[in-house]
Amino acid sequence: MTTLGYQSLSIALVLSIFSALTYTWAWLRNDSRLLNSANRATKAIFFLVTFASLALIYALLSRDFQIEYVASYSNRSLSWFYTLAAFWAGQAGSLLFWTWLLAIFTFTLLKFHQKRDFSLVPVSMVVMSITLLFFLYLTVFKTNPFAKTPFIPTDGTGLNPLLQNPAMIFHPPSLYIGFVAYTVPFALTISAMVTKSLDQQWLKSIRRWSLFSWLFLTIGNLLGMQWAYVELGWGGYWAWDPVENASLLPWLTGTAFLHSSIIQERRGMLKTWNVVLIVLTFALTIFGTFVTRSGLISSVHAFGVSNLGPIFLFFLAVILFGSLFLIIIRSDQLIPARELSSWTSKESGFLLNNLLFLILTLGVFLGTIMPALSEWISGEKMTVGIPFFNRMATPIGMAIFLLIGLCILLAWGKTSLDRLTRNFALPLAITLFITIIFYFQGVSQFKPLLASAIAVFSLSATLIDFVKGVLARKKARQESFFSATANLFRQNKRRYGGYTVHLGILLLFIGIIGSSSFAIEKNATLQTGQTMDIANYSIQYTGLEHRTKGALHIDAAQFAISQNGQTLGTIEAEKHFHANFQPATEVGIRSTLKEDLYIILASIDQNTESVTVSVLINPLILWMWIGGILMSIGTVIAMLPQRQS
Repeated sequence: MTTLGYQSLSIALVLSIFSALTYTWAWLRNDSRLLNSANRATKAIFFLVTFASLALIYALLSRDFQIEYVASYSNRSLSWFYTLAAFWAGQAGSLLFWTWLLAIFTFTLLKFHQKRDFSLVPVSMVVMSITLLFFLYLTVFKTNPFAKTPFIPTDGTGLNPLLQNPAMIFHPPSLYIGFVAYTVPFALTISAMVTKSLDQQWLKSIRRWSLFSWLFLTIGNLLGMQWAYVELGWGGYWAWDPVENASLLPWLTGTAFLHSSIIQERRGMLKTWNVVLIVLTFALTIFGTFVTRSGLISSVHAFGVSNLGPIFLFFLAVILFGSLFLIIIRSDQLIPARELSSWTSKESGFLLNNLLFLILTLGVFLGTIMPALSEWISGEKMTVGIPFFNRMATPIGMAIFLLIGLCILLAWGKTSLDRLTRNFALPLAITLFITIIFYFQGVSQFKPLLASAIAVFSLSATLIDFVKGVLARKKARQESFFSATANLFRQNKRRYGGYTVHLGILLLFIGIIGSSSFAIEKNATLQTGQTMDIANYSIQYTGLEHRTKGALHIDAAQFAISQNGQTLGTIEAEKHFHANFQPATEVGIRSTLKEDLYIILASIDQNTESVTVSVLINPLILWMWIGGILMSIGTVIAMLPQRQS
C-alpha cells in the first residue's frame, strides 16, 4: 500500500509535466484533442494524489511503523481523532496534504470553469499544473512521506501534546485550504493577462474563489488564536509569532482585494492594483510555506531546519518576476475607466482602506523577516518583539476599523455636504453619548477610550444603515420587520453578507480592546484550602487530583470559585505528563459575555501538593469568538448565488 502510494506520486509528477506542456501546446494551436488529453491527465493526477493521501492516512490508522513519518507522529495510544491530525503534523505529511488540496482545486477549476470561462481555462491550467509539479517534486524527491525506517519500532513517538487539541483537527486544514485555494484566482489572473481578457468576466470568475479562500484563512486564523488561548497557557491569543504572521499576511492582502475589486466592478478603477493584490496574495501563501519549512526563522509552529528554503525562494522569484513581466506588457489593458473624482466618496474610503492594509502588510512582513535580514546584512540577528508589532499595528488597525463606519456613510462618486451632515449626525451623537458613559465608568486612558469610540461609531453606522434599509423595504412592501430583513439578505447577499462580516470584525475589535486594555493578572502559591482574591473573584484551592489515561499522567488542581460572595462552581487546571514530551499545561477557563476567568497551573510541589498559579481576568474575550462566527456566516452569505425578488 505504501509502495503504491509513493508510485502514485511519482506517476502524478510525470503527468503534471505532461499536462503543463500539453495545455500550453493546446492553447497555442487551439487544438481540442490536445486539450482533452491534458484534461484527462489532470483528472488522473487528482485520483493518483488522492490515492497516495489515503494510503498515508491508512498507514497512520493501521500503525504502520515501518514508515518513518508514521513512527515520528503517532503511536499506539493515540486516538484515531488525533491520528488523523498527524497527517498534517509534520513536514512530509503537510506537504502531501497541500499537494492533495491543490489537486482537488485543479480538478474543481477544470470541472466548473471549463464551459463557463473556457477562454481562461487552458492557460490557467498551465499555471495550476506547474504549481502541482512544484509540490509533487517536493513530495517525491525532498520530503517523501512514505520513506521507511531502518528497523521497525514497537511503538511510535506520538503526537506533540500541544497538537492534541480539537482545534488542531481544524486549524491547519482551514489555513491550508485558504492558502492553496488562492492558487486558483492567481492562475485565472495570469490567464487573463496572457489572453488579454482582463474584463469584468475575469473579475467575476475569481470573486467566489477569493471569498472562499478568504473564508478559510479567516477560520484558520481564528482557530489558531483560540488554540493558542486555551492550549499554550500564557493567557493570550496572538504573539506575533513568525508563523502566525505568515498566515496573517495573505489574509491582509486578500481582504484588501475584496474591497478594491468592488471599486473596479462599480467604477472601473484600480485594475492594475487588483492584479497586483492577487499576485501578492498568492506569493505570500508561498512565503508562508517558506517561513515554516526553511528553518530561516525560529518559531514554535515551524517544522524545523530543512533544505527546502532555496527551492521555495526560487519558486517565489519565478512567481513575482513572471507576474511583473506580464503586468508591464499588459499595462495598456489595465488603464482605469475613470479617475478618482472626490475624496468624499466611497471609492476614496476603499482606496484609503487598501493603502492602510498594504502598510500593515509591509510592517508585519518586515518585522517577521527582520531577524534573518539583519543577520544577513550585519552578521548580527536583531530580534523584533511584540512591542514593535503592537506599536506599528495599533494606529493602523484603529484607522481601518474607523473606515468600516466611514465607508458606509459615504456615497459613490461624491458625497454632498448636506448628505455628509445627515449621515454622520446620528452615529456621531451615539458615539459621543456612549463614550461619555465609558469615561465616567472608569475608561479614562486615551487609547482604550479612543478605540472604544471607534468601535461604537462603526457599529452604530453599520446598524443604522441596515435598519434604514429594513424600514424602507418594510414600508414599501408592507412586510413585517423580520420578513423585510430576510428579503433584504435574499435580494442583496453581497451587500448584507458584507455587513455581517463587518459586524463580526467589529465584535472581534471589541474583544481585542477589552482583553488588551483591561486585563488583570495575579500570581500566587497556594496550599490546600487557601484562597486568593482577584478583582471581585475569590479562588480557593481545594486540592490536587491524580489521574492516568494510558501512558498519560494528569495532575489536576481543583479551585472553588465565588464572585461577590456568590458561589459560581469549580474550575480545574491541569498539568499533563507524557512519556516522550515536556509537560503540557491545560488551563482552566470560565467564560461569560463580560469576561473570562483564566487559571494557569504554573507548577506543583509534589511533596506538599501546593500549587503556583497565574490567574487572569480577560474582559470581553468571548466576543472575539462570536465575531469570528459572524465573519464566517457573512462570508458564506456573500458567496451565495444572487436572486432578485
